[in-house]
Amino acid sequence: MNTSAQRIIVPLHAVGLSDIALVGGKCASLGEMIQHLSPRGVNIPDGFVITTDAYYQFLEQSQLAPYIRQQLDKIDHHNVESLRRVGLSIRQAISNARFPHELSHEIIAAYEKLSQQYDQTDTDVAVRSSATAEDLPDASFAGQQETYLNVRGKAALIDAVRNCFASLFTDRAISYRKTFHFDGSPVGLSVCVQKMVRSDLASSGVAFSLDTESGFREVVMINGSFGLGEMIVQGAVSPDEFLVFKPTRREGHAAIIEKKLGVKDKQMIYGDDTDQRTRVIPVDEKLRRRFCLDDAQILQLADWAIVIEDYYSTLKDHWCPVDIEWAVDGLSHELFVVQARPETIHSRKRADTLTEYILDPAPKTLLGQGIAVGDKIATGKVCILYSLDKRIGGDEFTPGDVLVTDMTDPDWEPIMKQAAAIITNKGGRTCHAAIVAREMGVPAIVGCVNATDYLTNGLEVTASCAEGEEGRIYKGRVPYTTSTIQLSDLPAVRTPIMLNVGSPSTAFSHANLPHRGVGLAREEFIINNYIKAHPLALLQHTTKNDPQLTADIKTLIRGYDNEETYFIQKLSYGIAKIAAAFYPQTVIVRFSDFKSNEYRNLLGGHHFEPQEENPMIGWRGASRYYSAAYKPAFGLECRAIRHVRETIGLTNVAVMIPFCRTVGELKKVQDTMAEYGLARGKAGLQLYLMAEIPSNIILAREFARHIDGFSIGSNDLTQLTLGLDRDSALVAHLYDERNEAVKTLLSSLIRTAKAAGVKVGICGQAPSDFPDFAQFLVEQGIDSISVTPDALIKTLQSIHALEQKMASIYQMGEAESEK
Repeated sequence: MNTSAQRIIVPLHAVGLSDIALVGGKCASLGEMIQHLSPRGVNIPDGFVITTDAYYQFLEQSQLAPYIRQQLDKIDHHNVESLRRVGLSIRQAISNARFPHELSHEIIAAYEKLSQQYDQTDTDVAVRSSATAEDLPDASFAGQQETYLNVRGKAALIDAVRNCFASLFTDRAISYRKTFHFDGSPVGLSVCVQKMVRSDLASSGVAFSLDTESGFREVVMINGSFGLGEMIVQGAVSPDEFLVFKPTRREGHAAIIEKKLGVKDKQMIYGDDTDQRTRVIPVDEKLRRRFCLDDAQILQLADWAIVIEDYYSTLKDHWCPVDIEWAVDGLSHELFVVQARPETIHSRKRADTLTEYILDPAPKTLLGQGIAVGDKIATGKVCILYSLDKRIGGDEFTPGDVLVTDMTDPDWEPIMKQAAAIITNKGGRTCHAAIVAREMGVPAIVGCVNATDYLTNGLEVTASCAEGEEGRIYKGRVPYTTSTIQLSDLPAVRTPIMLNVGSPSTAFSHANLPHRGVGLAREEFIINNYIKAHPLALLQHTTKNDPQLTADIKTLIRGYDNEETYFIQKLSYGIAKIAAAFYPQTVIVRFSDFKSNEYRNLLGGHHFEPQEENPMIGWRGASRYYSAAYKPAFGLECRAIRHVRETIGLTNVAVMIPFCRTVGELKKVQDTMAEYGLARGKAGLQLYLMAEIPSNIILAREFARHIDGFSIGSNDLTQLTLGLDRDSALVAHLYDERNEAVKTLLSSLIRTAKAAGVKVGICGQAPSDFPDFAQFLVEQGIDSISVTPDALIKTLQSIHALEQKMASIYQMGEAESEK
């Protein structure tokens, strides 16, 4: 091979990050990993690189460079039609140009050598564009140029390379370079020719070494589906989603903290002939109910994501999260990384700034919902587009419209960046629409199923991504406000402030708030929203002669081995997600505290729950756990906690017993917990008691002998102290946590707990609602206060003011005593 040829073709394993000008960002990254991370177990398919010298040689010999510059200068970037016209003319010119013979000869020779390496005549390859303005710190350029899968044969390879060259001038690539101010810079294109992984016979997808919505950096997020990964990028399927917690995975724990089964009804496989490289087929119904990766593969992929992130972070001397494409070969069953690049959205955000979008609390008309992308809110008129060529009725898309479509691909980007919001029928959190929306800072709601049916052109809507993982579409322009806070400006306080976290879906977004852990995580929310069935109905539905119940439960548990596994894993994932967000700070998880009327509302609940006159003071909390009727269900809760602490490694989880009336009852619950392997003190497990019944305060000294701390439940304590039903509007005017009787009990509890050497905190609603009540508790010497996230700032400010005042009084006293 002569000198010029050596710069035309380079082995993939021979390049690295110092070669970006020659091989582009994608190839440089792959080569770097093959050299330095393959020895550490990261499996990457081999291949070769057609360098940027080849691209420039192609332009020179075809004499296209002056024409391309002339055409680009003609673009009106405010006019989509102008962009499309110029892009098409450049691509056609490249497609019609003769491919230099010497260049094609070198490429074919390298392809033959790669085929021989795999003992094949014409091996299947992926042909990937790799631009020099790619995988940069401030813009990833991901997906801007084309990739061609399952390319076989010399002629097909040359065509694919030519098409890669042309893809440097797709509408979206030209527009993207303009958006990120690269339109005036020369951009070269290299091509990676890489051995195909037969994921058409298995599964593929993407992985990020952070949470893509919140930017929470301690997880690996994996999306996957059956077949070639293009279906995920296109948003044609809703993929399976997995989360792995990095800190405890580094310690060797099986740290999977979430598994969500997607809607994988289609898959892309190899085509039947050379004219059709890929085709889409339905997925078998039984296969849809299975996860596309097993636990061992999930953990292997997470390990590689951690290794890759650590390597790049060390290399760049700062945190460098990564975006990975992976594939499982259906023939060898091996897992491969086929691409990796720096993540460029959350890694650029300022961690000390918090911007909240707050929707008006007034009643709203909900039109539909899907998966929230980002955390913003936007309003605008609906514009339904089924293709880039035609809007369904009315005028063309105008900037500020809410773009509604089935799904997007990279060609839509010039329009997407002008949208107020994006709504799609299909897709998941890593589909094309989601990726572009995040990078452009546009709120998006994807996977809405049928938004194009219930929304109409010209209808004014509000797209809200500020309410957790679920994105919601409301009728009309709903008012909202924004609040930006510099976390560094918040006052420091001596009293530990914890958070009440109800929903696992919001935990990551609250993790960067100043906190000392979680004072209350309720199991009820997880059971109601994630499990959606009465635990006894899961365990005993076959005994109730209710075919519909059995059918509903079988549908509910799809993807899981059995009913027990479903409940334990679903509950453990919900708890683990909260515990991971606030790790290593203590997270106090309260065992389930549904009332019998609330349990009846769960699937199958009417078969197992009594009709009580006053469920508020009936069969709830501790009295359930050791009872013969409910004990098997409580055992599932204990096993879920054990899974979180022992398997996942989140030993920061403590447990709390609610509504425990007597000391004898507390002992029975502890005996039941131990029966299921969950004993106080085992591996440092702390046990708290909800102090919400007057007997808890009156007998606080006796209760304290068996627990590590009290947590005041001000809601129930107030109703039981004042003898009123807090659900009754007739006596609502008497309900007040600041009543002297309640405050007297609290003062007594704090004194007794301190004398007994156990902790006492509060997790009830009162400190969140009334800053003066929080101040009262600080004056009494409470050990911690737990509030809802939306009340954190005002609570910090009020406690800071009180602590300053108390310090001032103390200093004055000291000065007087010195006199």
